[in-house]
Amino acid sequence: MANSRPSFTKRQKERARQEKQQEKMQKRAQKKLQKDDTRPAGEGNPKVTYDEEGNPEGLGFHDF
Repeated sequence: MANSRPSFTKRQKERARQEKQQEKMQKRAQKKLQKDDTRPAGEGNPKVTYDEEGNPEGLGFHDF
């Protein structure tokens, strides 16, 4: 029975490590969402416009 403690301790440490890793991933995802929300509307990909027939129109100089 002397060997039961080390494996229990290892399991506890591993579980704590996994929980910490999960928390970090959630924080990163939250930061990414907040970063995307604060981005101005004019930045990023150009807006694609369509003509009457539903075909995409060409992009102009000011679209970038």
